Amino acid sequence: MTFQTTDLCDANEGLLAEGRLRVLEPHFRHFGGRQRFSGPISTLKLFEDNSFVRKQLEQPGYGRVLVVDGGGSLRCALLGDQLAEMAVRNAWGGVLVYGCVRDTAAIGTLDLGVMALAPHPQKSLKRNVGEIDVTIAFGGVRLHPGEWLYADEDGVLVSETPLT
Repeated sequence: MTFQTTDLCDANEGLLAEGRLRVLEPHFRHFGGRQRFSGPISTLKLFEDNSFVRKQLEQPGYGRVLVVDGGGSLRCALLGDQLAEMAVRNAWGGVLVYGCVRDTAAIGTLDLGVMALAPHPQKSLKRNVGEIDVTIAFGGVRLHPGEWLYADEDGVLVSETPLT
């Protein structure tokens, strides 16, 4: 991928002004082997339960980015190496977690974009509770299923439409 979020912001100042292109607050760290990733968004809303993360990543990703609103919890991880490997096998473009991840050394070797708030060694609960493809909000922006996410070393953008 050749885009840079800085260039996308500069080239789309009108979209930024209109709110059709939004910049997430810089709370996220890279953990995956791919630092730059993009794709249409699929969303999850859950709390300290990664059952639905598995359900989504078991499905073909078609280059999509799974955006997980984990409520910003820093008490357990919502993604580990096994689920990240599943994401690679099923052609997901990346995973952005508003929460924690674990097995970061292994995730760092995978050809997958992974961003999260922090690492955490404890796994999540398994209650099978969550919501799929709903509008979520964190990092100062609202994210809608089907919008486009662009992430690199400088930050994360969300656009209503694909950017060139």
